[in-house]
Amino acid sequence: MGCHGSQATEVRDAQGVGRVVLVGNPNVGKSVLFGLLTGKYTTVSNYPGTTVEVSQGSATIEGGKFLLVDTPGVNSLLPMSEDEQVTRDILLRERPAKVVQVGDSKNLRRTLYLTLQLAEMGLPVVLDLNMEDEARDRGITIDVKKLRSLLGTEVVSTVASERRGLRGLRAAITSAETAAPVLPVRYHPLIEEYIERVAALLPRGGVSRRSLAAMIVSGDESLAPWLTGELEPARVQEVEALADECRRRFAGSVGLSVNEAKGSVAAFIGRMSMHPVWGIPLLLAVLYALYLFVGVLGAGTLVDFMENIVFGRHLNPMFAKVVDTLVPLQFFRDMLVGRYGIITMALTYAIAIILPITTTFFIAFSILEDSGYLPRLAVMSNRIFNVMGLSGKAVLPMVLGLGCGTMAVMTTRILETRRERVIATFLLALAVPCSAQLGVIMGIMGSLSGRALSIWILTVLGILLLSGFLASKLVRGSEPEFFLELPPIRMPTLANVMVKTGNRAIWYLKEAVPLFIYGTLALFLLDKLHMLGAIERFLSPVVTGVLGLPQSATEAFLIGFFRRDYGAAGLYALSSKGMLTPVQTLVSLVTLTLFVPCLAHLLMMIKERGMRLSLAIFFAIIPIAVAVGGVLNWVLRTFDINLL
Repeated sequence: MGCHGSQATEVRDAQGVGRVVLVGNPNVGKSVLFGLLTGKYTTVSNYPGTTVEVSQGSATIEGGKFLLVDTPGVNSLLPMSEDEQVTRDILLRERPAKVVQVGDSKNLRRTLYLTLQLAEMGLPVVLDLNMEDEARDRGITIDVKKLRSLLGTEVVSTVASERRGLRGLRAAITSAETAAPVLPVRYHPLIEEYIERVAALLPRGGVSRRSLAAMIVSGDESLAPWLTGELEPARVQEVEALADECRRRFAGSVGLSVNEAKGSVAAFIGRMSMHPVWGIPLLLAVLYALYLFVGVLGAGTLVDFMENIVFGRHLNPMFAKVVDTLVPLQFFRDMLVGRYGIITMALTYAIAIILPITTTFFIAFSILEDSGYLPRLAVMSNRIFNVMGLSGKAVLPMVLGLGCGTMAVMTTRILETRRERVIATFLLALAVPCSAQLGVIMGIMGSLSGRALSIWILTVLGILLLSGFLASKLVRGSEPEFFLELPPIRMPTLANVMVKTGNRAIWYLKEAVPLFIYGTLALFLLDKLHMLGAIERFLSPVVTGVLGLPQSATEAFLIGFFRRDYGAAGLYALSSKGMLTPVQTLVSLVTLTLFVPCLAHLLMMIKERGMRLSLAIFFAIIPIAVAVGGVLNWVLRTFDINLL
């Protein structure tokens, strides 16, 4: 069914190299092996028609040249998320020369479940049982030779974090004897009957018709485009009718479990991290450590050094001199090194301010990811996110949003349904302040009382929950299903953390820096066309009338759209000069927190969610922020609440 002639296959044939696809469950070390086999020269691109990124890199192994593809981690090839569908499609469409399945030596049952699905597809598989050391520490030993004999294909074991077993893996990849596993796949007699009946209706092609029939019978609706592209409408209806009939007559369920050694310290920490009582202080401790590392070290110390010393004292003055010397026209000099210059604003913002924050966040994120805590955090938060129409997985982009909203919008790709991605994108734009803005806000809060800080936190969190709840009722789509593999708690390795951080930092520079440049150019042109002043005058009646703020605060909201921390910094300047009362300070901070996202954030939203939806979110946020600020202004003044 449409399994030949893909663009990727044409690229492979033109280059004359074989295509090897890495497949595996999440958290089995697949990406680490990809980095070890390919080195640092890799490309990351969206799979056609999706927002899912796939890494590719060339690998020369035993004299042979291969194009290695690192697919998203999957629990099954019957997709429940866009990531799993992309992995399934790569295997079906591109028919790789070989598939390297990376499995967890500690959980052979889960590994072989995926092996069985690969066997149905008739794909040549090399099974790599990774993390052999962790399995051995638990008293688990696997007879690799016997497993190789039972499967009829290559089986090796590795410890990727220590580079052990790579020679055997390379030899297995280049071996001419690699074959599809010979696992006999037989289902319930009723299912077998319908699989054969559906398979008889499917066209012959590069993929096992039995495998496709089994997927259709299981209820894999994502195969519908394949059917409509290959079969007559009447035949498609016949296939779907058979599949529906089978599912009506047979119902079953599959349960997955994770067993950990109960006596180990790591297992104890793992259980406590999900405990309804003890999990909360552990969560608060992790978030506080994250704040110290990202908020204090990243957003404070490193940003001050990069912005004020590296760029402020050295790079920007140097570039200003070079541009003044080489560029004759004032217009282009201003465009490069002026107030809204590409170098002095866009690159300074993207590299000196955001890069240190995102890098420290990526380090912390990689540590939490490799330690096995992130999935437990998702489990802990699943119930509260359900109120907002999301699953516990949404905690990951929300936490990342406290570092940089632009990056957080990208990570909404991990959510399974379009409905979840839309709701999460809306909430990130509305009520999740980035660390650059948050740092300035906390600085302003220092002049007010703890009561003011409490009001700010409760207001923002309340709007987040209420808006999420209402959005879950308005946004159409299927409810999220929360299935998450819980890896064991383990000590992260420095090499893995650095590799992941490096790849994500490169990803940030490639994806986000161009957006900062586009945003700065837009701001530059608006300034040259004298439109910034006109927009400021247009907003002034709302700022002074509804919010009760001085007219000079209008500029802070306008600049906050182009750079959120600059908006907060503008309010800080007004507050420090005594131009804002305590009530005005708190109202302005709440409104600015809920105000529209920065331009780079908006551009990323457009890239991920499309122009129409992004603009709808953008213009919906403006009245929400103004209304909340206006109500808060009325309450504080009416009840004369002391904020000092």
